[in-house]
Amino acid sequence: MVHPGTVLAQIDQQFPQSLARLFELLRFPTVATDPKHGADCQNATGWLVEQLGGMGFRTELRNTTGQPVVIGRYEPEGGGTHAPHILFYGHYDVQPADPVELWDSQPFEPQIRKGKDGKDSIFARGASDDKGQLMTFLEASRNWLSVHGSLPFRLTVLIEGDEEGDSTHLERFLKENAREFEVDAAFICDTGLWDDKTPAIETRLRGCIGDEVTITGPRIDLHSGYYGGPAANPIKVLSRILAAIHDSRGRVTIPGFYDGVKPIPPAVRRQWEKLKFPARRFLADVGLSVPAGEQGYSVLEQIWARPTAEVNGIYGGYRGPGSKTVLPAEATAKLTFRLVEGQNPKKVRKAFRAFVKSKLPRDCKARFVDGGGDSTGISVGEDTPWIKAARAALKDEWGRAPHLIGGGGSIPVVEMFKKFLKVDSLLVGFSRDSDSIHSPNEKYDVECYHKGIRSWARIIAQLAERE
Repeated sequence: MVHPGTVLAQIDQQFPQSLARLFELLRFPTVATDPKHGADCQNATGWLVEQLGGMGFRTELRNTTGQPVVIGRYEPEGGGTHAPHILFYGHYDVQPADPVELWDSQPFEPQIRKGKDGKDSIFARGASDDKGQLMTFLEASRNWLSVHGSLPFRLTVLIEGDEEGDSTHLERFLKENAREFEVDAAFICDTGLWDDKTPAIETRLRGCIGDEVTITGPRIDLHSGYYGGPAANPIKVLSRILAAIHDSRGRVTIPGFYDGVKPIPPAVRRQWEKLKFPARRFLADVGLSVPAGEQGYSVLEQIWARPTAEVNGIYGGYRGPGSKTVLPAEATAKLTFRLVEGQNPKKVRKAFRAFVKSKLPRDCKARFVDGGGDSTGISVGEDTPWIKAARAALKDEWGRAPHLIGGGGSIPVVEMFKKFLKVDSLLVGFSRDSDSIHSPNEKYDVECYHKGIRSWARIIAQLAERE
């Protein structure tokens, strides 16, 4: 048996140095969507290349149509061609820090101070999303190499800079260079714990597409006193169409919308019921009390395993102060559809547009703008060797078996790896709900950073034993 004890002791002893390296990375204001931070992104990629090179990786900086990607390749001593090949993914770009005045400290000058729960936390933009998370894996690898001299698998590290902006840049890169990444599995550290004390492994994610529809009627805005009644009102037409998307039980009525959607397996349902998700508190936290989704499904099932159609914005007509008695010439709505495994994004978009057109009065027309996304849902088998290794390792580190959970949102790179590299992803992360990612005073608990490094070391040990 490969026991990680010596590596864990090394991690504990070297933790101040691991913290210092994370602080160095956090000081780069890598807001990749802002051109004025171009040099900062270049400096950060140079730093990452240097760190990986110092660990014995063959490193390179590759251009994409967006920000460059950092690639590090490691081969075990003796070649290790029989060993599994792992791809580790992370991103160095961060969200803008605005509004800066709401931060209690400078967003790119990391500080350790007590959070609201009294825990020591690292406060900085990117601390949790995703610099602290990606560094847990790199530091675990560093300490393993320091103790054992070699990793028990081939490893390719890919760290990109467009995750918070336009993910199509990485998608093009992977599509064009897929042959360079013939790997057995992808590891991603960009998710969170189930609760403050219990780790989690995400095994399913929803996809997402966006669409925008504008209903046009009269050629100009009309006086409601002269035309109210006989003239078609685009706001009324649009409202009726949007209301018709769902029936009284919350089910989407668009023909073909549920094509490919699989029922939730009874065993999975029982597993999720055991989580005892606090649905009432979940809604109460945002000022609500009554579940409003698809009837017959729990809140968790709605978020993790059922597709949705949501209106994100609607506007038309006069929106200034006071009143203006007009019938508008047009009205617009923005929608997103969260999709689950089995649904085809292109078919769902086509079905939605056909649904809208089928309900148009004779004098009205519809035009559409593609809102982007076009990602489908992903699920990962729960009995893969990677998940088995992670389950055992996380239980050893946290003292609690990890929950296998779903995610209501989307992580586009997971679908990219499945589509272009034909591999599943292991989604393990150590953020907490209180981390305020994308918000002022983002933080990453020191405990999560420390135990995250230890967790990855235990996962490496599990893989070494199985190998």
